[in-house]
Amino acid sequence: MRINGISSMATRQILAALCKRFEEKTGASVSIEAMGGVDAARVVREGRATDVVILASDVMSRLEAEGFIVAGGVTGIARSLMGIAVRAGTPHPDISSADAVKRVVAAAPRVGYSTGPSGDHLLRLCEQWGLSEGDRLVKAPPGIPVASLVAQGKADLGFQQLSELMNVQGVEIVGPLPPEIEAVTVFAAGVAVASRQAEATRAFIDFLASRDGDDVRRAHGMDPC
Repeated sequence: MRINGISSMATRQILAALCKRFEEKTGASVSIEAMGGVDAARVVREGRATDVVILASDVMSRLEAEGFIVAGGVTGIARSLMGIAVRAGTPHPDISSADAVKRVVAAAPRVGYSTGPSGDHLLRLCEQWGLSEGDRLVKAPPGIPVASLVAQGKADLGFQQLSELMNVQGVEIVGPLPPEIEAVTVFAAGVAVASRQAEATRAFIDFLASRDGDDVRRAHGMDPC
């Protein structure tokens, strides 16, 4: 038996580890294709044959409402905080408060952000703060980690889920956003309507959401739901 899936890039490392555990436990084979969240939602809507879809919960809710995900079964598998990264070896700015982060963003020549939920949150913050976007905000192409822009010197600050900022050579994580402006993204899984093995896929999703994977989630910068 082979279970196929589509996920966003943010969960790829967690899923790689948990798929291996599931395979060892059940003997099933699992293949998850990771891509930018925008592209993932698009290919699901275009009718890509798959069994499981794993994306941010708000996107999953829309896909469920549109009839692409089996209704009533979308399940959260991980919670992710948003953080800030700088190029390795550069000073870490003060991000201890919302005002401090506002000053850091206002002073940075280039700020990298993603096409996903973390990027949307940064744009909302900039609007609230009255900061002009201009050319200072550098959007990472779909599927490209913001941290890579920072490592390459294309951005001075990088905003994205902590799991995406971790373990990227050439960058250092300053920390998560302060609580008053933090954005928590819940990643969720659901059975695709196109799946021909819904029962097996449901068992896989239950495994992803179980306590068996809590250590893997935390190791990659996320928390259990």
